[in-house]
Amino acid sequence: MYKFDRGNYEKRMEWYTNARFGMFIHWGLYAIPARGEWVRSTEEIPKEDYMQYFEEFDPTDYNPSAWAKAAKEAGMQYVVLTAKHHDGFCLFDSQYTDFKSTNTRCGRDFVAEFIEAVRAEGLKVGLYFTLLDWYHPDYPHYGDKIHPMRNNPEYGNENRNFDNYLTYMHNQVREICTNYGKLDLLWFDFSYDDMRGETWRATELMDMVRTLQPDVVIDNRLEVSGEGYGSLATGNPTPYHGDFVSPEQMIPPDGICDVNGNDLIWEACVTMNNNWGYHATDHFFKPAGMLIKKLVECVSKGGNMLLNVGPDARGNIPDESMNILRVIGEWMKKNRESIYGCGKAGIEKPDYGRITRNGKKLYFHLFENTIGPVPLTGIKKEEVKKIRYLGSKAEIPNSTSWVHSDYPDIVFADLGPDPILPDEIDTVLEVTLK
Repeated sequence: MYKFDRGNYEKRMEWYTNARFGMFIHWGLYAIPARGEWVRSTEEIPKEDYMQYFEEFDPTDYNPSAWAKAAKEAGMQYVVLTAKHHDGFCLFDSQYTDFKSTNTRCGRDFVAEFIEAVRAEGLKVGLYFTLLDWYHPDYPHYGDKIHPMRNNPEYGNENRNFDNYLTYMHNQVREICTNYGKLDLLWFDFSYDDMRGETWRATELMDMVRTLQPDVVIDNRLEVSGEGYGSLATGNPTPYHGDFVSPEQMIPPDGICDVNGNDLIWEACVTMNNNWGYHATDHFFKPAGMLIKKLVECVSKGGNMLLNVGPDARGNIPDESMNILRVIGEWMKKNRESIYGCGKAGIEKPDYGRITRNGKKLYFHLFENTIGPVPLTGIKKEEVKKIRYLGSKAEIPNSTSWVHSDYPDIVFADLGPDPILPDEIDTVLEVTLK
């Protein structure tokens, strides 16, 4: 059976903690009703009514190469696709169900095409797989917390065999771990109420995954949901521990540590608007500048950001999302060194922005300018080898102005007389220490 090994764990996680930035893709039948990926649950839609979307599904514009290219140009290092979401519909050719993309009008294995496209762009490949299934007859219906038929007594659980469902679910996980080559990341979703841990036969499941994909990085949702840290945080990891903590729709105020005060690896999964799956009337998109700053915040606290897009029923990423990705990509082209391989600086956050660090390189992120020269707190003058704008590599002199003579122990950077910063979103100063 799989057992936790710290050395193997740290080696497995190297690429992931260096990457820092990934793309999440939520896509499936729910793109047709276009009211979010939980539409069947929130509107309590019976299976029979939901099947119209299965009959209609024919994403003629599906081009995973375009998705992978958009991710790469945005500076993302890995991409995670929903191979199967809670409605039970599979984007891969599973032998255990007819409810799959190869049985729709298009007749395609979208996972196979996605993996090939992402690998072609040199990015790491991830698949999301839900532990839930609102389609399977043996998954609890009536009285479940979130099943679409939870409030309908006609869908009682008397003749449902949960062990049959678990065997089905395990078989499908085996398929995606066997039929698509090396996976870099496997994103399970999610545990709730008493549906957690060994309820999923989690030790058996994890042992199978680790046997088939020994290097794959796995989230912590066999134990928890978007809330909860999992057993790595307790210092006593279960056999089905997650490799990273997965806070959802928020950034931890101070990063995340275990009970002994050691940093845990974590990833904030974040939507661009207010839904994961495509929602035709949700135009509440976070500005690109905000998302850049939130990416920096994640890295400065030792975490990753997994930023979501929800393609429409044709298979196109919405224009609003593409525009945001382009702006992020322009910033990343000039400033990626302040993200990749970086983490906590060990210096208190300055008023004007944040700090990330990679060895002897400190990256001061200026979200706004200062009055007078910029104080680079937390370092000593004799430690500084050079200061440069990261975007242009232009030299920044140490300030000798009299205005900060009351603060002789603080390094001040002289950005010149212009109060407008070179990058209105985030101007990055690269400070190289001796």
